[in-house]
Amino acid sequence: MVSLMSLWLPILLSAIFVFIVSSIIHMMLPYHKSDFKKLPKEDEVMDALRGFNIPEGDYFMPNACEKGGMKNKEIQDKFAKGPVVMMTVMPTGMPKMTSSLILWFFYSIIVSILAAYVTTIALPPNTHYMVVFRYISSTAFIGYSIALLQNSIWYNRNWGATIKSMFDGLIYALLTAGTFGWLWPKM
Repeated sequence: MVSLMSLWLPILLSAIFVFIVSSIIHMMLPYHKSDFKKLPKEDEVMDALRGFNIPEGDYFMPNACEKGGMKNKEIQDKFAKGPVVMMTVMPTGMPKMTSSLILWFFYSIIVSILAAYVTTIALPPNTHYMVVFRYISSTAFIGYSIALLQNSIWYNRNWGATIKSMFDGLIYALLTAGTFGWLWPKM
């Protein structure tokens, strides 16, 4: 049996490789630029919302959590009249990427640890590269991609953006699998 602790190097290296490649994908390749549309009359909408001093958080309107929920005629009328909006209000100012990048790196480590854990249960030392690759890539793909579908299913997230992010997850899973296949313990 392979111990999880013996896989510290592929866990760390795969997270580093994913971090580097994800940075390249998001900074140099243009295919994520269409993930969010520009709001018509953006300046006017921003000016109108600014006056409300909306606290940071996730919002849904019309909100049907009170007054009888979706069965309430007043709520039904609001939905019919529109607009129906889900939005996240973020802190004012330029986005601070440092904490997001740190969290992304730790997330990549967690995906690698979970993929390693599942694979150590199934495979012994000296396992052929492609067998390790298959286990790690499948598990890492689940970690990086499958849960993204929920955003399109439940929150109407743009399916194209979800599919592109899942494609990124496939790349990350393949990088992770290649790293583990290369560094899988020999004995």
